[in-house]
Amino acid sequence: MTYVVGEPCVKCKFTDCVKACPVDAFHEGVNTLVINPVTCIDCGACLPVCPTAAIVAGTDNPSGWDIAEWKEYNAFYATKWPVIDESKEPMEGAEDLKTAPGKLRDFDPNPFAG
Repeated sequence: MTYVVGEPCVKCKFTDCVKACPVDAFHEGVNTLVINPVTCIDCGACLPVCPTAAIVAGTDNPSGWDIAEWKEYNAFYATKWPVIDESKEPMEGAEDLKTAPGKLRDFDPNPFAG
């Protein structure tokens, strides 16, 4: 079982999880992060530090978002997006958006550009 970043991360991109991860399993897109399931060592260090509860075990079934879909996104985009290995400031407005529903429509599949 690996961990999965899901919909609550979209448009927030808090990076507390990146700092906690001992193996650089996180990858950064324009407006979200994903976890590389190959790199993730299932330690769970990222879980308690995520302020949006966007990280779950791959076997969980979180309310409000499709875990199977997000497992696919994590696996696919982790091969396309660059590794993020340092904490950054969250996206503008992240504090206000961290519990907003329906953020999948705002998911941006483009790689991080800067």
